[in-house]
Amino acid sequence: MSPSKAGRLSSYRRIVVKIGSALLVEGRSGKLRRDWLEALIDDVVGLTKAGTDVLIVSSGSIALGRGVLGLPAGKLKLEESQAAASVGQIVLARIYAEILGSHGLTAGQILLTLRDTEERRRYLNARETIGMLLKMKAVPVINENDTVATNEIRYGDNDRLAARVATMASADLLILLSDIDGLYTAPPKDNPDAAHIPVVERITPEIEAMAGAAGSELSRGGMKTKIEAGKMATGAGTAMIIASGKVMNPLKRIDEGGICTLFEAELNPATARKAWIGGHLEPKGAITVDAGAIRALKSGKSLLPAGVKHVSGRFSRGDAVSVRDEAGRELGRGLVAYDHHDAERLAGHNSREIEMILGYAGRAEMIHRDDLSLKGDREQS
Repeated sequence: MSPSKAGRLSSYRRIVVKIGSALLVEGRSGKLRRDWLEALIDDVVGLTKAGTDVLIVSSGSIALGRGVLGLPAGKLKLEESQAAASVGQIVLARIYAEILGSHGLTAGQILLTLRDTEERRRYLNARETIGMLLKMKAVPVINENDTVATNEIRYGDNDRLAARVATMASADLLILLSDIDGLYTAPPKDNPDAAHIPVVERITPEIEAMAGAAGSELSRGGMKTKIEAGKMATGAGTAMIIASGKVMNPLKRIDEGGICTLFEAELNPATARKAWIGGHLEPKGAITVDAGAIRALKSGKSLLPAGVKHVSGRFSRGDAVSVRDEAGRELGRGLVAYDHHDAERLAGHNSREIEMILGYAGRAEMIHRDDLSLKGDREQS
């Protein structure tokens, strides 16, 4: 990796680190590689002290659970995998809490399924939970919820889950720790002449063709899924690094210039998100705002209920809506925090009145500034 291309890891604002089962769990014994995990957490602690938010996407629940339950080697039935996950998730959560706690950090567990990141309402709930954990200086530890996921509603590998989490959290870097130290022109195990590629500026069909087959029994992913994850991440403004996790302190090794592959992001996360909101989502309704709200929005603030004059259309929480001035001109588009009927009731009211009006404590903002794309934002992107 070129240091001038990636810089130090502490220069990134928010990093998602993905750990595969084959790195975390000994294949034969099913035992946790605790020394390795403690060394990795040392790296995480160093980043958090430097001011970088770190999220961990961790495999390992099924691998740990099958060891505890004494399940045989080989492919498990769905119900066996779900049972192993239910046991392994408890073990994994306790271990992360212990190790992070020894450094004065709090672990927050989040279990996701494919639907949680594809259905708008669930996506927003997960995004807000992640945001609040980071605001409270906790370290989110995320895994696929294998206890309830079936073949039809699962990711099947944590590379793509990690990419979706990175875009959900607006991370500017995703690190996939693997059993290989980056992308090669051909699988190095099969071709001794394979050359390492330090930087990928754009994922082209030629880059995709370099991907090899799947990995070990414990790991469902391979280079192909990592390239697919890279397409998801870089297209949403998140750079990605593939690096070896077979060494101790793997993040420190990357930081010191160790060999890896950097996939450059097409845009930064904030710009990419605003471009997606402003240009790729069809509005389900419209919110008309007053002059005071327009001034606030243009200064980078959120849209509060007090600035809303009128609500039209039938939309649900998380849908895109058009934001307009009182002459009907579109100012931008945003993801609304309320269903249309609640938005109508809140229009013109102070945020302090939300609980009294709705009967529950809702969001203070009608549209949060991170979920709003003004026309000026789109032109700049």
